[in-house]
Amino acid sequence: MPKAKVTKVFYIALALVAVTVLIGAVLPEQFETVTGNINQFITEKFGWYYVMISTFMVLFCVFLILSPIGKLTLGKPGDKPEFSTVSWFAMLFSAGMGIGLVFWGASEPLSHYLAPPTAKPETDEAFREALRSTFFHWGFHAWAIYGIVALGLAYFQFRKGEPGLISRTLRPILGNRVDGMIGTIIDVLAVFATVVGVAVSLGMGAQQINGGLHYLFGIPNTFWVKVIIVIIVTILFLMSAWSGLSKGIQYLSNLNLIFAGLLLFAVLFVGPTILIMNMFSTSVGNLLENFVYMSFDVAPLNEVKKDWMSSWTIYYWGWWMSWSPFVGIFIARVSKGRTVREFLLGVLLVPALLSFFWFSVFGTTAIETVKKVPGIGEMVVETQLFAIFNEMPMGIGLSLLALLLICTFFVTSADSATFVLGMQSTHGSLNPSNKIKVIWGLAQSLIALVLIYAGGLNALQSAAIIVAFPFSFVLLGMMFAFYKDANKERLHLGLTLTPHKRFRRKEE
Repeated sequence: MPKAKVTKVFYIALALVAVTVLIGAVLPEQFETVTGNINQFITEKFGWYYVMISTFMVLFCVFLILSPIGKLTLGKPGDKPEFSTVSWFAMLFSAGMGIGLVFWGASEPLSHYLAPPTAKPETDEAFREALRSTFFHWGFHAWAIYGIVALGLAYFQFRKGEPGLISRTLRPILGNRVDGMIGTIIDVLAVFATVVGVAVSLGMGAQQINGGLHYLFGIPNTFWVKVIIVIIVTILFLMSAWSGLSKGIQYLSNLNLIFAGLLLFAVLFVGPTILIMNMFSTSVGNLLENFVYMSFDVAPLNEVKKDWMSSWTIYYWGWWMSWSPFVGIFIARVSKGRTVREFLLGVLLVPALLSFFWFSVFGTTAIETVKKVPGIGEMVVETQLFAIFNEMPMGIGLSLLALLLICTFFVTSADSATFVLGMQSTHGSLNPSNKIKVIWGLAQSLIALVLIYAGGLNALQSAAIIVAFPFSFVLLGMMFAFYKDANKERLHLGLTLTPHKRFRRKEE
């Protein structure tokens, strides 16, 4: 196998990351103030834009599912999927949500219940609104954003023979300029967004692991304990990254699915089972009933709700966009051989429904627990889950399983990110060298530790939203470029929606 060549994207992105982290570590307060002010400006002035573009991506995905373009294969005619459907779902789910599900599973619905956007706090209406809002934030919009990036990459890489780079998906509209400085800028932006998003995720995971150990066993909640946690997990994910995609990441993703399933069903059966199932069904219906309005609402005449949306909805749309290069590139890599329709249906529906059920189980359990023990609602986010488990049968076992799941999600997210960053640094190579993956793996962990030490996780989250703004224009370009080329391909093959036998199956 030829050696993957390191490109200037690697050096420019690494330098940009180093400068950003250095400023965050040396001048944490100023860094947080500046990024916070820029973030506030974007959410206030362009909140409507984030809402519109995110909703447009959902509509675009639905259009492609229903159109003849859905019959095209993400690969050459005759290509078959590399991974089983179960492993595919496990990998995209682990990379797409990961630690966030455990971190926010109980805390976000609980937060909305205690401080809802419109309902009176701690009422039945607040309960319904809490789950509906959480479903909305973690549902179809998030996966449509991921799907757009992954679709464009998989199509142009596996069908058109382009390198697996974000910039190359724009060739139908930018032409050969994607091979020059414009393409380099786009790819550096994608790498920077990936590093920022993953660093925050790793820091969040380390905080929750330390929070759980402190709550359960009295282990000090200090920076040096977090250092030990990050070192241990770094060794694990570098071992996984060294073993390759088909071994380490696939096995760990399947392991994630097993641990997540065990924790999910344990809480389901130990918690208020009937209420959980009732709230799941009702909340899905509630979301679908209000979906169109929620997708376009920016609360122009309600200042309280507008502030709430800036902190939650607008933040999430920007957050998903900042994560989309990482998740999209990884999902594209594992989706070769599937049709556009199969791909989009799988990416949009399965992870969203699993997320809905997850938040129903943990959110309903959390809210019912806080009704009995109000003090839990005042705790910091990283310890709330363990405090809730402490009020349940088998609480210690549930907490230990949650810690184990956080660790495996931690490893998988970092493992996937090293692979993606390696691809982007070696001209889209499907098998980046272990040396490059190790460099990016160590860089991610060091960034997370520096930010935890400097107290800059909030500032970096703001930076992620800021990065999402310019990258949103890349997303718009990817949609237009994909449609332009795929529709041309569809016309060339004569694919239509007619019932004639020639078109009853996907392209040959």
